[in-house]
Amino acid sequence: MKRLTILSASALLLLLASFSEATAQKAEPVRVTKDAKAKKVDVYVGKRLFTSFLYPDSLEKPVLYPLHAADGTVVTRGFPLNPKTGDPTDHPHHLGTWFNFENVNGLDFWNNSYAIPKEKKATYGWIKTDKILTTISGPTGVLAYHANWTNQKNEVLLEETTRFEFSGTDRERTIDRVTTLTGVMDLVTFADAKDGLLGLRLAHELQMPTDQDQKFTDSKGIVTVVKAGTDKVANGNYLTSAGKRGNDAWSTRGNWCKVYGKMGRDSVSVTIIDHPKNPNYPTFWHARGYGLFAANPLGEKIFTNGQSAKNLQLKKGESVTFRYRILIDEGSKTPSPKQLNAAAAEFARKSVASK
Repeated sequence: MKRLTILSASALLLLLASFSEATAQKAEPVRVTKDAKAKKVDVYVGKRLFTSFLYPDSLEKPVLYPLHAADGTVVTRGFPLNPKTGDPTDHPHHLGTWFNFENVNGLDFWNNSYAIPKEKKATYGWIKTDKILTTISGPTGVLAYHANWTNQKNEVLLEETTRFEFSGTDRERTIDRVTTLTGVMDLVTFADAKDGLLGLRLAHELQMPTDQDQKFTDSKGIVTVVKAGTDKVANGNYLTSAGKRGNDAWSTRGNWCKVYGKMGRDSVSVTIIDHPKNPNYPTFWHARGYGLFAANPLGEKIFTNGQSAKNLQLKKGESVTFRYRILIDEGSKTPSPKQLNAAAAEFARKSVASK
């Protein structure tokens, strides 16, 4: 009898462990709430705020800001909207996560921000959101919007239609983004450039540690200095699907790239997954140690040291679609390459329309 009791207890423990593992990743409901007056859409997973879609006239592009992990940890930089102690203050156009490009018919959409003097604004582009098309709450939250890519005269180069799908569990958050760009002018050219396309600015903790100042020059010759860290907070690192780590991730191709580090008591990671239907797949990673994390399939010239180039052109009425997944994970350890390969394969099978 005693032995049977021990076996039963062991079986019960195994059953409880299996149940715990099965329920640990149970999907949580998503609530999407629109505030038209503030030009903001909030996205909640369970009872926690996941992110907000911001599209006020004061911003040169729409953004998701900030991004939270499942436990509420903010994984994006606070500056410039809500600076936190220790936040770097370089590159004020790096805000949350965004989608734009450095050279579209000669206009720089990427580097535009409040920091550009008024007399120089004519060489920069705006993305102006004019319609929230869909907001849906449920097991998966949906947000779709329409925007125009314009010059300073408000002439439209491109129409953008983007659809987000938001989901999450008790330890993961997921964003699937599908963006379709349609030419409005007779010819729209994305001239091969370094700064694009899907960008994300990481929290200070997820920067790679460095004891040296760094200088970066944009296409207009503007030099930005990123100061070396002295507070010992930065502890991030990169890993790509091709096995590239740290600074070696920059300019290399891969179907996913993960940044990871310690935030509080947990290991936190942010992974961007490319999609096989995207132009120039697999993407190049514009992943900088100072916290810029971007996927740019259209910067081939600089990433290959001039060996090849990728210029994308759209005639009036022609369209191109880009699909990306962002995974945010927190817990005792970050997702393994095997797990991320499986996530990438699952995303590759998914077909999501942007409209």
